[in-house]
Amino acid sequence: MKKILAIIVVLGAVLPSEAQTINDVLRYGIEDLQGTARYQSMSGAFGALGGDLSALNNNPAGSAVFNNGSFTISGTSYNTKNKTNYFDGNTSTDISDFDMNQLGGVFVFNNTGSGGGWNKFSLAFNYERVNNFENEFLADGNSNRSIDSYFLSFAQGVPLGDMAIFNDENIEDAYLDIGSSYGFGTQQAFLGYYGGIIDPLDPDNDNNTEYISNAAFDNTVRQRFFQSTSGYNNKFTVNMAGQFLDNLYLGASLNFHDVQYEKYTQLDEDGYSSESILREATFDNLLRTSGDAFSFSLGGIARISEMVRVGATYQSPTWYRLTDELSQRIGSNYEDDRIGYINFNQVNVYPDYKIHIPAKYTGSLALVFGQQGLISFDYSYQDMSNAKLKPTSDPVFAEENDYMENTLEAVSSLRVGGEYRIERFSLRGGYRYEQSPYDSDRIGDLNGFSLGLGYDFGPTRIDAAFNQYQRDYGSQLYEAGLTNTADIDAKNTNVTLSLTFNL
Repeated sequence: MKKILAIIVVLGAVLPSEAQTINDVLRYGIEDLQGTARYQSMSGAFGALGGDLSALNNNPAGSAVFNNGSFTISGTSYNTKNKTNYFDGNTSTDISDFDMNQLGGVFVFNNTGSGGGWNKFSLAFNYERVNNFENEFLADGNSNRSIDSYFLSFAQGVPLGDMAIFNDENIEDAYLDIGSSYGFGTQQAFLGYYGGIIDPLDPDNDNNTEYISNAAFDNTVRQRFFQSTSGYNNKFTVNMAGQFLDNLYLGASLNFHDVQYEKYTQLDEDGYSSESILREATFDNLLRTSGDAFSFSLGGIARISEMVRVGATYQSPTWYRLTDELSQRIGSNYEDDRIGYINFNQVNVYPDYKIHIPAKYTGSLALVFGQQGLISFDYSYQDMSNAKLKPTSDPVFAEENDYMENTLEAVSSLRVGGEYRIERFSLRGGYRYEQSPYDSDRIGDLNGFSLGLGYDFGPTRIDAAFNQYQRDYGSQLYEAGLTNTADIDAKNTNVTLSLTFNL
């Protein structure tokens, strides 16, 4: 029966303000530095170089630079350290994870016949983890706003009769039915009411639309907010490229994404005044997102001289199609006895929605010093103010799209990498900078550096990379009412090992 009710929610629910916002756009629009160890050790500055499977992310013409077929597999150890400031509280968390983050191969076909100037063709495929969503932070401090502000923001104006539980109905069915019939806002008001956080001003009147808080506090309440995320954004690339005459490489790629994301949040609150009816409260949410996406890219590399190479790439918009599922639970010392039956077994399934991530343009320059080494530069431009939630006819999405257009801005990023060869050894390093997509300080600029080395055995090559980057950002607790922000200083460290086999 609960499964049927969840399907009813799909058909009738108003989209939740928790689920589809600017945060979702940035989650999928900002890609991490992933891929092979050689690629990471040079901070991904491969747009004019090619010759690496992860370089297809920068320029699809790069597969034609390979002289022979090869196969590469990579594994990465991820570590994230978050230092969180929330009012007067400071906390830190440390999380680690390991994944096989890259697997791919390229086949090279030399054209020995009459090819109209085409000397070589390549066919490549590459699986890569674009983002690893494993992360967590803890915000612990004394807040000037209580969780009551969240529920009051939804409850004011909602008729009390819309939140009634019928005589032959249990509370968990009522929770799902209210979400289906009246939408997310009324459903949240229902949780706040039966969870003991808020009460109607006139409890005997079904037409009552005013609500009061059961929380009383002097200046602050103690809050402990924990957020944990997991999942991935994987990309599978199919690529074709060719070498025209001796100095021009052209290529195209089709990119297919697979997305799985989960976010769990838990708020514990106490520290009310002695006159407060409410003594303690807890509110948990579990959001699951799944879906897929598609994009394509076109690019070229020109060898201007033996030393100088230039590259240019057009990365199409990425079109995501996603589905959200939300489960909740709430409790307090003043709760209705039945509220415990509402838990993560009741799942709200919402209609599919789409995210449009804007196109990206990349220009590249590389200086190659024979067999001794190279220096490479990539510059990318992406106007994030053109991001969209769809369908745009949805009034909630239309409002959020207007907000993103006025809040987000164009993002410029720079990557610099170098490699120095000593016989079979290669020493590598790189730096990258990525501008914040916000015109405010909600997300800071990204700065990162990388180091690496490799050894060429002939038929095989082994590469290792150390990649670290830092970015400050503010994480808002909820999208309505309790909109306090936890300030987070995040430092990410990735260590990658790759093994390449020449075919």
